[in-house]
Amino acid sequence: MGKYEWLLFLHVTGAFLVIGGVVIAWVLGIAAARRERPSEIALLMRLTGSAVVLIGIGMVLTLAFGLWLVHSAGQGYGYGDGWIVAALVMWALSGALGGQAGRRDKATRQYAEQLAAAGDAPSAELQARVRDPVPLALNLASSLLVFAILALMIWKPGAP
Repeated sequence: MGKYEWLLFLHVTGAFLVIGGVVIAWVLGIAAARRERPSEIALLMRLTGSAVVLIGIGMVLTLAFGLWLVHSAGQGYGYGDGWIVAALVMWALSGALGGQAGRRDKATRQYAEQLAAAGDAPSAELQARVRDPVPLALNLASSLLVFAILALMIWKPGAP
């Protein structure tokens, strides 16, 4: 395999990690929202941390190897191409929105852990936090941006 194939392989591997992490995070988040016991909610939200690690690694790989592909692959792409600029903007927005949601989710997880340690009784406030529409909307927007980036990377509008 040549340089282009290796760069593309590592870029696509990063994309798979991001998409896989997003799907895992949503599955665990939905499962947590369906639970009542704080210990179960805390466990599922802790497991979401593994998905976040996959997303983070994937985001770094996609950016690093994507930029390297543009720079040196000789495929006729440039940093000024609209689809590349759009992907970079969406990449940054997705990370920012996901980070905001992650901070709120971390606080909810910590609250669930406190309740679990104090008797593990169901809590209406914990249920409200787990189902809070603000982090859900932030996570949804972040996820949709990731899928939009994927569509741009496949479609490459205007590319030679």
